[in-house]
Amino acid sequence: MSITPGTLRAELEARRASGRTFDLRESLSVLVPLCTEIQELHREGKALFVHPSAILYTGSAVSLLEDKAEGLPVLPSDRACIAPESRKGTPGDARASVFSIGSILYEMLTGGSVGPGMKRPTDVVPDLPASLEMILGKALVADAKHRPADLGALAQALHNVAPGASIAPPPTDAGLDDGVEVDVAMSLIPPATTTGGVAIPAAPRAPNIPGAPAVQARPAAPVNDGPFPIAVVKAPEVRNANDPTQRLADLKAALESDPRPRYVVIKDGMDHGPFSAVEVLQQIATGNFLGENPLRDSILNEERFIKDWEQFAPYAEQAKLNRDIKQEKKNLEAVVVAERKGTQYKALIGLAVIGVLGAGFAGWLLSVRGSKNETKEVQGDSVVAVEVDAGLGKGKGGPAGGGAVGGGGGGKYPVLGGGMSCEGARSKYIEDYSKDAPPDLSAGSFGNVLNRGNYLNSCSVPPSTEVSICAAVQNGRAVGVTVTSKPSNPGINSCVAGQVRALSFPAHPRLDVTHTTFAAN
Repeated sequence: MSITPGTLRAELEARRASGRTFDLRESLSVLVPLCTEIQELHREGKALFVHPSAILYTGSAVSLLEDKAEGLPVLPSDRACIAPESRKGTPGDARASVFSIGSILYEMLTGGSVGPGMKRPTDVVPDLPASLEMILGKALVADAKHRPADLGALAQALHNVAPGASIAPPPTDAGLDDGVEVDVAMSLIPPATTTGGVAIPAAPRAPNIPGAPAVQARPAAPVNDGPFPIAVVKAPEVRNANDPTQRLADLKAALESDPRPRYVVIKDGMDHGPFSAVEVLQQIATGNFLGENPLRDSILNEERFIKDWEQFAPYAEQAKLNRDIKQEKKNLEAVVVAERKGTQYKALIGLAVIGVLGAGFAGWLLSVRGSKNETKEVQGDSVVAVEVDAGLGKGKGGPAGGGAVGGGGGGKYPVLGGGMSCEGARSKYIEDYSKDAPPDLSAGSFGNVLNRGNYLNSCSVPPSTEVSICAAVQNGRAVGVTVTSKPSNPGINSCVAGQVRALSFPAHPRLDVTHTTFAAN
C-alpha cells in the first residue's frame, strides 16, 4: 500500500514522521475552499469518497482528485476518514463528506485518526477554540440521520473560527445544523469531563498488561462552562512521537478517556457486550477475548477481528505473548518431571543389572586378593577399599579385634558382621593381599545407591538439615554405618542409619567405604 506523492496524505505522513502536525490556520486554509469545491460536485449529483489520498496538496494549491475519490480507499488512515455509512463500498453524499472533512481536520490538528481511542482535540492541542471543538463534534456524529448535510454551512463555520486564515466562502443562509437536530452525544469525540458543571464519572483504568507501559494521568481543570469546556493542561513533557512505548502509552490513555459502551465482541457465535474500550482491554488481558474474535464498533457500524483494530491489536498481541510464555513454562516443567521419572527408572534397572552381574561373578572375585589402600573420588563421593596387609610375618594374616571371620591366608576375605559404625567396620577389617586380587567396583556403583536419597523421606528429614553418611559395604549390605546431621539430631541420625542398613548395594567380597552428603536447602 503506497502513498501517492503530492497528496494531503503524503504531507500528513511526512509531518507525522517528524513529530509535527498542521496548525489551525494551515488546516482552515486547506479545508474551507475544499468544502466549497466538494459542495459543487455533490450539487452535480456526484457521490464521493473524500479522504487525504484523494486531495491534491502542493502547499499553495488544494483540490479534490475526482478519480481518487471514486473508489473506497485502501490505507487504514484514509478509511478512518470515510463516513460509517460509506465504509461498505457505497460512495457518500454531502452528509458523508461533512464527516470526512471533520475527520481530515481532526487528523491535521492532532495527528491521530478518528475512531476508537481518539482523544478530544483540546486534550491534544489545549489552545484550540471551544467553537472549533463544537463544530467537530457535530461533523463527527456517527449516525448520518443526526449529522448536518450542508458543506457550505460547514465552510462558513470553519472560516468564522479564524477569519484571516482562509478566503471567505460564498454566503449561506443555512446554519451548520441545516434544519437537522444534531445530537452531539452521538459524536465520535469522547465526552467532556464536565457538562454544564455536572461531573461525568471518569472512565475505568485500563489493565496494565505485562509488557505494556503504565500511563500517568495529567490533571486538567475546566475554566469555563458550556457543552465543550476548555481544559488547561500542564505543559507536556518532551517526548519522542516515534517511540513505540510512548505511542502505546498514548493509545492506552486515549482508550481510557472514552467510557461509552460501544463495542460488541462475537465469541462462540454469540454477541458479548456492549463494552467500553477499557472493558474490552480487561477481557483481552484475562484471555476471555482473543485477537481472532470479531469486534464490532456500534457507533461506526464497522466490524473487524480484534487483531485488525489498530487500537486493540497491540494489547491482543501482548496478551497472546504472555499466554505463550506461561504455556511454554508448563511444557518445560512437564518435560523435567518426565525426565526425572525416566532417570529414576533407568537407575533402578541399572542397579538390578549390577546386582545380577555381581552375584554371577562373586565366586570368581572371591579368588582374588589385594593388600593396598586406595581412595577413589567419583562425582563428589568417595569409596575406600580397605585392604590392610595382615601378614606381619610373611604375608599371612588373621583377624584383628574380633571383627573379622575367616581371615586372610586361606584365599578367603574376612567377613564382618553387621551393626557396627562405619569407622568400627573399617578398623576391624584385615585382609591378606596378593597381586591377583580383582578390581573394586567403582565409586558410582556404591554412591548411586546412597545418592538417591529417597530413604530420607521415611525419616522426615527437614530441608534445612545437612546429613552426612559413611557406609562400610561388604557383599551387598552396609555392615557399618555412621550418620551425622547439622544441626545435630540423634533421632534423625538413628533413623537414617537404619534405612541405610536396609539398602541393597552392589555385591563385592571386599569391604568398601562410601561417603555422601545431602546439603541443606
